[in-house]
Amino acid sequence: MTDPRAVALEALVHIERDGAYANLALPAVLSRGDLSDRDRAFATELVYGTLRMRRACDWLVDRFVAKPPDLPVRMALRLGAYQLAYLGTAPHAAVDATVSTAPPYSRAFVNAVLRKVAAAPTDIADDASRLSYPDWIVDRLVVDLGRDQAYAALEHMNRAPRVRMREDGYIQDEASEWLSDLVEARAGMRVADVCAAPGGKATRLASTGALVIASDARESRVRTMAENVDALESHVLLLVADARRLPFSGGGFDRVLVDAPCSGLGVLRRRPDARWRVQPDDVGRLATLQSELVDGAAPLVAPGGVLVYGVCTLTADETLGVDEHLRTAHPDFEPLERPGPPWRDHGRGGLLLPQDADTDGMFVLRLRRA
Repeated sequence: MTDPRAVALEALVHIERDGAYANLALPAVLSRGDLSDRDRAFATELVYGTLRMRRACDWLVDRFVAKPPDLPVRMALRLGAYQLAYLGTAPHAAVDATVSTAPPYSRAFVNAVLRKVAAAPTDIADDASRLSYPDWIVDRLVVDLGRDQAYAALEHMNRAPRVRMREDGYIQDEASEWLSDLVEARAGMRVADVCAAPGGKATRLASTGALVIASDARESRVRTMAENVDALESHVLLLVADARRLPFSGGGFDRVLVDAPCSGLGVLRRRPDARWRVQPDDVGRLATLQSELVDGAAPLVAPGGVLVYGVCTLTADETLGVDEHLRTAHPDFEPLERPGPPWRDHGRGGLLLPQDADTDGMFVLRLRRA
């Protein structure tokens, strides 16, 4: 396959039809093609951009569609609308090239609809469609952050992320690096990273000279972590273990990091399909899990040691709610000084919004055991 639009269309159909993850589905399709580096980058932009702006693209298209098209046709229409409205592709090029990749039985229809999209105004009336998120995400973040900050975060997460490589060659967002550094690991310390896969934070912690034990509940994720640890020639001890029931005696670690599973609403620019996967009920369920994880991790912290809780989401339940749980359930832990700008004070911790430093959104809370 040598057409980047055809590659993008195949990946989009696979993601939508089979529930595949974009970061896995796209490389698999790319590996079967014969694209230049430039065309691979273009196909990636088409897939990730169309996924981000899915709802907005559907709004632009559905004005001219009498009944819902089948899945491959829907994906071709989204792909064309994305090029017209968000890439600034010349209308004749976007329409003609997209039509050529659409299913043969639909090409006249796709051509007619996309030409109407190209000629019509692109002003989208409702905010959730314009921003291209489910209603509940917009509503939740407006309540939790205020309208101005929520809209700024949502708009920022519609931009492609910067690709940033650490000195050791590992690709990691700057916010994740900052979270690792806020653990303040030092040579000679014993550090537990209890939700560690895929290993980016654990390997950064190990680079300080600390003894790092990194665990995750799923064996497959620990295998992935092992591959990353080996590739970086990092010294990290790996363990398959549920952070709620860790096989360590109490008080054995100077630092414990709980980078907890979360709704991921701070990393939606990097995971464009996640906004369509996560559901409203997930937030409360995950906040309960996060409280259980910090309950399991807290006893590992030595007197005078530090517990660090982090999540890459922005909801109050998963940030302020877990902070309040720690306050009441673990009164022997006292907050350390909050991180300074670009972090914002948030409860006893710090919140980093995507627009603050062009990074992922992140929350961090650091507590010292008395």
